[in-house]
Amino acid sequence: MTQLKKSSRKPRIIVSDIDYKRLTNLASGAQSQFAEVAEELQAELDRAKVVPAISVPADVVQMGSTVEFRSDNAQQRRVTLVFPGEADIAQNRISILTPIGAALIGLSIGQSIMWTARDGRKHELTVVQVEQPEPVAGDLASQNS
Repeated sequence: MTQLKKSSRKPRIIVSDIDYKRLTNLASGAQSQFAEVAEELQAELDRAKVVPAISVPADVVQMGSTVEFRSDNAQQRRVTLVFPGEADIAQNRISILTPIGAALIGLSIGQSIMWTARDGRKHELTVVQVEQPEPVAGDLASQNS
């Protein structure tokens, strides 16, 4: 029983203030179409430590990050976490409004999390590597204001 409790406990996560604001609005707006995953995303945001974007460590998964992770079936995948309109599974660009996307946000290298796929099966993933996107001029301006 203690083993089960330990493995089901969610790791501490960090989210930038910019991502927090955008993702909270996205989750709220997606409630009617994607209620289950919108609620899961909001639950992740609610438990996150929110910090200024400039203070997020480089090894933390943020929007736009390219993440390499290992699944519980020992398979390794490399994906980029994006907003729904930018998702393209053929290019390994996964939406934050998917169960795996919501699970990845805020994790850092070495952290693991249990997540539930749309078919109801539970999986565990472990973050192996995180690469951040190049900053966009507009993002830099909003960080400095």
